[in-house]
Amino acid sequence: MASLAWLLIPLFAAIGAAIWGSWAARDRTAGDISELAGYARFREVMGQNEHGAAKADAHREKDTADSV
Repeated sequence: MASLAWLLIPLFAAIGAAIWGSWAARDRTAGDISELAGYARFREVMGQNEHGAAKADAHREKDTADSV
């Protein structure tokens, strides 16, 4: 009986390795499209913030120049 227990250890290890191998080799490209779309939206918003910041800086410079 003890020899059977020792033979089950490599069997379970092989099953675990097969499960891990199939999990590691899975296709992960499905999420790339949504991630790229999210990144494009992020860049668009950051671009809008840059334009808004430039307008605010120009407005501050104008106010500073008027007060001097």
